[in-house]
Amino acid sequence: MVLAVLASIREKALNGKRLGRDEGRWLLTEAPLLELGALANEVRFARIPDKVVTFVIDSNPNYTNVCVTDCQFCAFYRKPGDPEAYTLTVEEVLAKVAFAAAKGATTILLQGGHNPALPLDYYTSLVRETRRRFPAVTPHFFTASEIQTIAQVSRLTVGGVLDRLSEAGQRTLPGGGAEVLSERVRQRIAPKKGGPSAWLEVHREAHRRGFKSTATMMYGHVEQPDDLLDHLDAIRELQDEWGGFTAFVPWSFKPGHTLLEKWIKQVKGPNSYLRILGCARLYLDNFLHVQASWFSEGKQTGQIALHFGADDWGGTLFEENVHKAADYVNTITVEEITALIREAGFTPAQRTTTYEILRTW
Repeated sequence: MVLAVLASIREKALNGKRLGRDEGRWLLTEAPLLELGALANEVRFARIPDKVVTFVIDSNPNYTNVCVTDCQFCAFYRKPGDPEAYTLTVEEVLAKVAFAAAKGATTILLQGGHNPALPLDYYTSLVRETRRRFPAVTPHFFTASEIQTIAQVSRLTVGGVLDRLSEAGQRTLPGGGAEVLSERVRQRIAPKKGGPSAWLEVHREAHRRGFKSTATMMYGHVEQPDDLLDHLDAIRELQDEWGGFTAFVPWSFKPGHTLLEKWIKQVKGPNSYLRILGCARLYLDNFLHVQASWFSEGKQTGQIALHFGADDWGGTLFEENVHKAADYVNTITVEEITALIREAGFTPAQRTTTYEILRTW
């Protein structure tokens, strides 16, 4: 029975036929893990034949930790007026960009809390000045929920905000803030953030305007397999519309110092991560790239992920504060990335935000 189901899924995946929910559910709950990984790897090479694994030199600073959304999974935010709350000036953010650029970064993934005190001009100035002062750096700024906050504060539509950011020089968006795109899950862990349609609307409007973005998933809290399938279905359907997603990036929830910590006693381990990763490579037939989340899952798990369908290592993340607030820290150098990729049996290559190859080792 197991071999027959695997053979059926293999035939569909290798011949461009879309998997259905029943097949996705089986992959998430019943498929033998090693066989799933082997099939995901086979499909990866059918889509990307080269034994090249890409990575990006980037940094992930934060411009504010002030937030009014009170997500139960977040240890990073502080309410307005909190003694630990901060908001950087435009020049302070640009100093962080300069530091990363001097270390070779070509992408800055800038994110922050939902701070209602910040005007639209703050955000457009960040983009414009990054483009002007650091032309080799891509401003990969602001998640979907930040875009929504900017729209509310500035009394513009989401599309209007994206137009202003585009005029300032922005062309890509990070995919953070998706968590799990399930109404049930988001009502439980982030009720003020809006349902799945809110996140999808921002990325739809961005793709309509020519932006590229990533699609992320943060699992390992209150979700069930069908919630994960809701998420995969939603991003697969949006990708059918515009083809604007460059990659899928899953990672596991880190409970330290969060409101969910009292309920989530056991974090998800490598087996859960690899299962979701392998399933995604098979289920997301219209996504070319799948990222190995070394930062959240560990470097060795990242290496194994390269044999479970992933073709991209992710970024260097010279600076990262959100996971750090949950007592999770992981660092890496370019030299270590290239060594880990080689050790896993692949050729390392530096890429841009939108996956153009800059250099091969």
